[in-house]
Amino acid sequence: MNIHEYQGKEILAKNGVSVPKGNVAFTVEEAVEGAKQLGGDVWVVKAQIHAGGRGKAGGVKVAKSLEEVKNYSESILGSTLVTHQTGPEGKEVKRLLIEEGCHIKKEYYIGLVLDRATSRIVMMGSEEGGTEIEEIAENQPEKIFKEVVDPIVGLTAFQARRLAFSINIPAKQINKAVSFMTGLYNVFVEKDCSIAEINPLVLTEEGDIMALDAKLNFDSNALYKHPDIVAYRDLEEEDPKELEASKYDLSYIALSGNIGCMVNGAGLAMATMDIVKHYGGEPANFLDVGGGATAEKVTEAFKIILSDQNVKGIFVNIFGGIMKCDVIATGIVEAAKQVSLNVPLVVRLEGTNVELGKQILQESSIDIIAAESMADGAEKIVAAVQEGK
Repeated sequence: MNIHEYQGKEILAKNGVSVPKGNVAFTVEEAVEGAKQLGGDVWVVKAQIHAGGRGKAGGVKVAKSLEEVKNYSESILGSTLVTHQTGPEGKEVKRLLIEEGCHIKKEYYIGLVLDRATSRIVMMGSEEGGTEIEEIAENQPEKIFKEVVDPIVGLTAFQARRLAFSINIPAKQINKAVSFMTGLYNVFVEKDCSIAEINPLVLTEEGDIMALDAKLNFDSNALYKHPDIVAYRDLEEEDPKELEASKYDLSYIALSGNIGCMVNGAGLAMATMDIVKHYGGEPANFLDVGGGATAEKVTEAFKIILSDQNVKGIFVNIFGGIMKCDVIATGIVEAAKQVSLNVPLVVRLEGTNVELGKQILQESSIDIIAAESMADGAEKIVAAVQEGK
């Protein structure tokens, strides 16, 4: 689950991590009032969307008067920002963060992730803050330093101090940096984060160490333990199809292709997308209906796939173990009755009650292209979609 920058900073501040003062604003009037409350003579107007690259897209502006706060807020609120993470459709800005300005002396990068190779949390740091960390990793990997954290001991002061020295934080600020890193690590563990990224971490002219930006993502499987985190969820930032799928406990992720996929099992779903790509097609989604899906869930999954205007064909690939082929077939038939099916449909069924499932499909009035194998199905749906162009 993703949250906005201002929400992430609220969490950090509550846990003793230093962040600039700021106010969230949903209107231009609130933005100006928020700047007045902060005081000072410099403010930063930041678009709040679930995507990085906002600054390059014009979503971050430095205002040196209340009039500029007003003008920038008017131009950013309601606009659509297109960044490398939003896709070409972009995201509409519906809220702003009005933040106090600070005198930046140096920018750094600090991030926490779970390293799947070691099954341990890793804290990364670089003195090249304020830029895309992916670019640094590719072009200057020697400037990224890592500390692998022992889950029993946790992040030690020694590790934090070594990382601070490695990224050339001045000696006078080392203790502040250690305190910052320790607080960030504690938030990561206690809140079950999947990512905690501070870019940039800044050293101010006054000698403070603080998070000028903050990106926190959370493990969705652990949200039941954190109702306070769930309260931050912004449904308007989520894909409507993915949101609808979550209501029926369907694992759905929208993609940019035109071949809808409905599969049972995450591994089979990944393999299905791969083989569609292999035969020259582009998957429109990842969709795992699960091992214990009902006909109702299958029906809803079908509707969600068809709600994507880019879908020009559907490939149903089921290997029935716990999931029974006749349940899938019944769901397909029911879905076809409820929606207008006007795209090619290829179905491959194998496993428990496969003959009954095939019989249900054959006796229906649906125009179905039967497939004998996964490869056969992928080849047929790609061909059918290409013929329909």
